[in-house]
Amino acid sequence: MKNLLIIIIFLSIACTGQEEQKLTADIQEYPDPVDTRTRDIEYQSRGITEVGDVAVSNDFPAARLNSFEQVNDTLYRVTVSPENTPINHSPWYAFKIWSDEDKTVNIELNYTEHFHRYPPKVSSDGESWTELDSTVVRLAPDSVNAFLRLEIGPDTLWVAAQEIQDHRRVGEWTREQCENVIVECGEAGMSAEGRSLYFIDITKGEKVDKPAVIIISRQHPPEVTGFLAMKAFVETIINEGESNGFLDRFRVMVYPLMNPDGVDLGHFRHNTGGVDLNRDWAEYNQPEVRQVADHMVRETVLNKNEVLLGLDFHSTWEDVYYTFDESLTSKLPEFTSEWLNRIQDELQLDDINEQPSGLGQPVSKSWFYQQFKAESITYEIGDRTPRDFIKVKGEVSARAMMDILMKD
Repeated sequence: MKNLLIIIIFLSIACTGQEEQKLTADIQEYPDPVDTRTRDIEYQSRGITEVGDVAVSNDFPAARLNSFEQVNDTLYRVTVSPENTPINHSPWYAFKIWSDEDKTVNIELNYTEHFHRYPPKVSSDGESWTELDSTVVRLAPDSVNAFLRLEIGPDTLWVAAQEIQDHRRVGEWTREQCENVIVECGEAGMSAEGRSLYFIDITKGEKVDKPAVIIISRQHPPEVTGFLAMKAFVETIINEGESNGFLDRFRVMVYPLMNPDGVDLGHFRHNTGGVDLNRDWAEYNQPEVRQVADHMVRETVLNKNEVLLGLDFHSTWEDVYYTFDESLTSKLPEFTSEWLNRIQDELQLDDINEQPSGLGQPVSKSWFYQQFKAESITYEIGDRTPRDFIKVKGEVSARAMMDILMKD
């Protein structure tokens, strides 16, 4: 009897271990692996710097300003450098500036080894932003540094590469969505510095036995335009997915801020582990990807959801869709072509700018296919795409997705 009891306990432990293994993301292999082990980063020194009667501050979430100095009577230099190198060319900057009296100042944005990418935005409150008029922005002859003419005074002027959408602001938006009865909020885990990895769960009624669509955003901190498109996309699903019947049949899982530490620390690209999170979808060396990937698997396994589609919202130089080429066949082999055709027709676009590829590096698009055999698309919005068009494009894309999936 004692031996039988030992055998039963052993089998129970073994079965439990197997079940736990099924609830975590699989280690993946890719043709072009990337080393995503943690590397050192350089933190900014935060505070207020005063030079004569002009002061700047980088003491707020998403700020990036490494030094501030006066070059001559009218020119001041703001230096911004990345958290570590090598790094993708995404020179983010954000700071506040003011002076004792109203005056005009010239600011040089010095990017060290990088060059100007993001047209400066200004704000009086950090919430409403306007792109600085091109007449007061000029590039150096080598197009590396930029020079801005600013009107400043005792009231604070915010200056940033893109609108600030930090962890707090994304959290406020997340909670607003969860005021709807078809939406639940939670978290997939915590970042390395203890910030919530927000999770939005959207469906009507029970989530069990429903096909799933998974949406992620902000693996890279400066990519605000992709986040704005994601917001419009998700809000359209919430606002229209109940009345059109989509949410009766489908579950939508959203992870709106994958890299909260990088965002709040004002990083160019990486997390606090000094790694591009969108290269870590193989061995999950970074805690943010590890926890979100496991959360996706655990949630869909426990609730018997078949993942059909994964969408990852990003920003780059122009609007583009990174898709699968003909070497890969997913669960929705006809979806992408029909979806992109619908978007192109409804927005009356001359070109949809699709760039297909097979498996390459360990990015999220490939991971959705590897883990779930799901169709997957990286949805990129240009740095300078007009904000009203971003919103319309997100809405049209969401409606087209729901219509196509509802036909099956």
